Amino acid sequence: MRWVAAVRVVAAVLVARAVLVVPADAIGAVHAAGAAGPGGTVHAAGASGPVGAVHAAGASGASGSVARLAGFVALRDIDPSVVEDIRYAGARNFTGAVVDGYEEPVCLLARPAAEALRRAQRELLRSGYSLKVFDCYRPQRAVDRFVRWAGDAADQSTKAEFHPGVDKSRLIPEGYIAARSGHSRGSTVDVTVVRLPARRELDMGTAFDFFDSLSHTDDPRVSGTVRENRGMLKGVLGAQGFVNLPEEWWHFTYRPEPHPDTYFDFPVAVATVRP
Repeated sequence: MRWVAAVRVVAAVLVARAVLVVPADAIGAVHAAGAAGPGGTVHAAGASGPVGAVHAAGASGASGSVARLAGFVALRDIDPSVVEDIRYAGARNFTGAVVDGYEEPVCLLARPAAEALRRAQRELLRSGYSLKVFDCYRPQRAVDRFVRWAGDAADQSTKAEFHPGVDKSRLIPEGYIAARSGHSRGSTVDVTVVRLPARRELDMGTAFDFFDSLSHTDDPRVSGTVRENRGMLKGVLGAQGFVNLPEEWWHFTYRPEPHPDTYFDFPVAVATVRP
């Protein structure tokens, strides 16, 4: 059929570019493993959700080198003064292990988001503070790992630290874990503020990734210094185009997003974005 041939051609071209955008009328799944080389399977599930979901896993050429992704940068190349503590690249997160897709502890972002963070950082540095990022771009395979973790009722090893008041079986129904994340579009960052020079985090009332309504930015139980600190973070980022997710004081998305309908799955590694 003509549409099958057309889809195969489009998939091959997009894999070669390592940037895959699935049109709304794409077929349910395209498997273009042959075009990417060993380990370069691409799954483009255009009909699986409200927008096209993209899995562009390890696209490579004949030499096996990872293809560069245009439009994304390492935050350290834009502003090395921002503190990076990429939690999913280590074991200090709610899964208790390094998360799928995090090959290096580095913050990758779409360039407009990274440049907006640099502007916010300049404002904070003038007052003796700095941004500290916990997560930036997040591959779809990592989100898939979160969903599998949430479904594993036997693993309660991190409950006391990350969700003491919420049963693990409720994390997906109550929206703490979801099958899609704005992080996979490349313009969302999880971030806090630290005081310089000690780099001590300001008191935000909860830890990062604490699954509880107390993490809601404007939770009525939050007052005093904690409310001021959350307000400062929201204000300095908001002035540069970032919009806060009300359910998570640390979660901000730069708008307008360069890739509002695309969920990427390239690995978190500097080689993915550097020319």
